Amino acid sequence: MLRGEGLSKNFGAFWALENVDFSIGKNEIVGLIGPNGAGKTTLFNIITGVYRPSRGRVLLDGTEISKRPPHRICQLGIARTFQTPRAFLDMTLAQNVRAAEIFGNRLQKGRVSQVPQVLDFVGLSQKANVHARQVSLIERRMLEVAMALASNPRIVLLDEVAAGLNPTEISHIIETIEKIRSDLGISVFWIEHVMSAVMKTSDRIIVLSAGEKIAEGKPSEVAKSSVVIEAYLGPTG
Repeated sequence: MLRGEGLSKNFGAFWALENVDFSIGKNEIVGLIGPNGAGKTTLFNIITGVYRPSRGRVLLDGTEISKRPPHRICQLGIARTFQTPRAFLDMTLAQNVRAAEIFGNRLQKGRVSQVPQVLDFVGLSQKANVHARQVSLIERRMLEVAMALASNPRIVLLDEVAAGLNPTEISHIIETIEKIRSDLGISVFWIEHVMSAVMKTSDRIIVLSAGEKIAEGKPSEVAKSSVVIEAYLGPTG
């Protein structure tokens, strides 16, 4: 459904990504891991149109989308969250989700607003009229997930949604991600440093290091890879 071919991105002399291939299929949960500075968020920025690749291309259902602006890519069915939540702090949670519906063009063609349903899905229905600056970190992260879902996506890109959360909150994140796939039929591409969470939930794991893809496979395979272990821990010999 979503595919990247030979993706590279440079910033001057620095290459943040070099010749990265990936694919996300229908109803898949795919984890994206790697040390800090590996190029994970750069890859998300390319997929969502924030950056254009220096080389390579991104395709959705076989059509190249690499040169389209972010709002058009969102309207095609690719939504995302960010490492640092980017809600409108002086708007209520319901207003934030409504804005995401509009951005994703969800209200066109006679569609009915799904704000109450989306907030209920992520467990925020009781906070619908609370301003975003007044809620906790986990609630802001779930608000961003709600905003992504409100844009009517086929694929959601989650950028470290479990960062800084306690074990109970991480369990809620895992449950929500699994429901996004099982209840809504939406694929998930997930950057995460909480290894226990991403390994438990993902069908496949892609590993980046220094801008290059160094491994891909089932979580159990990736966890045992000497190349992956070396990327995180350094040479062990």
